[in-house]
Amino acid sequence: MNKKIVATRAAFLAATLAAALWSLPQATFASPSSGVAAQPQQDSPSASDASVRLNHKQYRDVKVTVDNGIATLTGTVDLFEYKADAEKRVRKAKGVTAVRNLIEVAGPNISDQELRAKLAEKLEYDRVGYGNVFDAISVGVQNGVVTLGGHALDYPTRDSALGLVSTYPGVKDVIDEIQVDPVSPMDDRIRMDVARAVYGYPTLNKYAIDPAKTIRISVQNGHVELYGVVDTQADKDTANIRANGVAGVFSVKNYLQVANQPSETSRN
Repeated sequence: MNKKIVATRAAFLAATLAAALWSLPQATFASPSSGVAAQPQQDSPSASDASVRLNHKQYRDVKVTVDNGIATLTGTVDLFEYKADAEKRVRKAKGVTAVRNLIEVAGPNISDQELRAKLAEKLEYDRVGYGNVFDAISVGVQNGVVTLGGHALDYPTRDSALGLVSTYPGVKDVIDEIQVDPVSPMDDRIRMDVARAVYGYPTLNKYAIDPAKTIRISVQNGHVELYGVVDTQADKDTANIRANGVAGVFSVKNYLQVANQPSETSRN
């Protein structure tokens, strides 16, 4: 009798244990499943906040999705400025940790040559009266993508150039390679002395009349670089001699181009 009782109890315990073990996987798998389902709910406030920040007419064709804190922007805008600004706005949304900007700039289609010429003209007159004679910002365009290089006297000048290009129709993207000249009282003194030496010479003072046709003077740690377009080879050589004669100048690189001659670099 005792043996039968023991066997019955053993069978009962085995059945109970099997039932308990069978239920464990269901409970284990249920928890992660519910966690995955909750993820979109966690991201939803981020997507809503990002969408509210883009609730302006310039972003009417832009869509934003948020997945695990990464916001993805798609669609089109009319200006590159709007593409860059959309990314800045979404970065401030709650829960957004990164932005993938896939927005395309629509706008008008302008040939690279025409676009470069128009941008160079705009930059030539940018910040007139703020020492733009000491800037030498280059412009390159390929498939609507604008690359700005060369030298800027200070950060406000660099930012102004970037802002000007970003708002121009036809620009698809902007690459910033502008070098801002270092802050140096010695360089500031050299800039002014070189400007006086160059523009004070009788055959060169004509280049001070039109801001778009100036001889640009860039200085980095005592090293002078000259940019722009002059009428003759004699003017180019004279500017080089005058700059070299300034006290404290370590070297002069003369990148001046003579009108109607092939240029090696494209600078405004």
